[in-house]
Amino acid sequence: MNTKTKSSENTASTIKLKKPSHVVLTSHKNMVFRDRPNVNWGAATAKDRGPIIAATTALNTRNAIGSHGGGYTVYRALSIAAGKYSPDFKPDLNNTYATTELGPYPSWTRPDRMVSIDPWGAQIVENFSDYLNKGFAIRPTIAVTQAQLTIPEVVEKIKAGKIKIDGKIVTDSMELKVTKIAFEPVWYLPGVAQRIGISEGELRKILFTETGGMFPELVTRPDLKVMLPPIGSTTAYVFGDPKDLANPQIELTCRVHDECNGSDVFGSDICTCRPYLVHGIEEAVRTAQRGGVGLIAYYRKEGRALGEVTKFLVYNARKRQVGGDSAATYFKRTECVAGVEDARFQELMPDILHWFGIQKIHNLMSMSNMKYDAIVNSGIEVINRFEIPPELIPEDAHVELEAKRAAGYFSKDKTQIKKQDELAQVQGRKLEEEVAKKESRK
Repeated sequence: MNTKTKSSENTASTIKLKKPSHVVLTSHKNMVFRDRPNVNWGAATAKDRGPIIAATTALNTRNAIGSHGGGYTVYRALSIAAGKYSPDFKPDLNNTYATTELGPYPSWTRPDRMVSIDPWGAQIVENFSDYLNKGFAIRPTIAVTQAQLTIPEVVEKIKAGKIKIDGKIVTDSMELKVTKIAFEPVWYLPGVAQRIGISEGELRKILFTETGGMFPELVTRPDLKVMLPPIGSTTAYVFGDPKDLANPQIELTCRVHDECNGSDVFGSDICTCRPYLVHGIEEAVRTAQRGGVGLIAYYRKEGRALGEVTKFLVYNARKRQVGGDSAATYFKRTECVAGVEDARFQELMPDILHWFGIQKIHNLMSMSNMKYDAIVNSGIEVINRFEIPPELIPEDAHVELEAKRAAGYFSKDKTQIKKQDELAQVQGRKLEEEVAKKESRK
């Protein structure tokens, strides 16, 4: 007898998959959601607009595509599969209300200003308690709380007397008082389609195709107009009174920042992300201390929304290319690896600003023309723009910065913009493997 075969048979016989319970696909055209509340996007009140219901615990009463939790949905599913999480759990939202009540603002009822977040997402209990009491699975998609931040670079500025301790914004322990707001994406598909200039049907087809058919309702349920995409969220940090953001007479300093884990968290010197972010925080604090308000909006768009794997592949390609890591080929290497220079699509970005009722930004801490154009085109006035101070640019980040300036990013001194032949002279650090090879050839 073949012992190995016998053992394999025994093992196989002990592994029996439990037959799953019957699943009713919501993509079926004849699937009728029981007592489904309508969604009237852009209505003047939360009651008139109706709740957004995408939780799996209320399958028969959903009125949106997707599930609450965005990119964390799969982790929740794994916890349920492992028996660590009840699929019927209903959260106790007592005492979770916002530390500062904001809005409603006129922008909340304008479908052209608010298409990627639910403006009423922070007021679920206040506006939809009747639905909650009936068992509808409604979840908050915005949360407002308070915190105190300890940022090493800011602490050094405080110690040097460049930022003052005032007890209101900066504490005696050199922490920064802040109101922070988390946003989960809620897309109104007709509005998103209009924002990018295509038909709703075309948008739904492309979303369906590029997510591998993950959401069949996109092409079979045109009656479902709202989608909760499985992507990262956005966090806003406000220094000063958040209600002042809606007052165009009060000075506002703002940085809209796209996630860069390598720099923001770990201090990588290949880009200017953390230095620029911290500089934006410092200026936001100073503005709040002189009676204004500061805002940092932090978007989860790692690697220009191409992801960190793609970003690291581009790093290698840049460092290994003939001629070295050069500002002249900075954008080209990203396009060669990813197929596009930048996938962030900033047209949806200003929605967060409009949630705060912002009409005017006095000081925009950003060099990005894509961000500036999106903000201005959405109806928000920008008075001043500020680039990153030269002393804050890490050594290996000059490649990135000079390439961006040459590509049209904001620069106050136009005479400093380098020409193509000069860009080739701006070189980044080589990979250690290349240094080792060069040394071995000597």
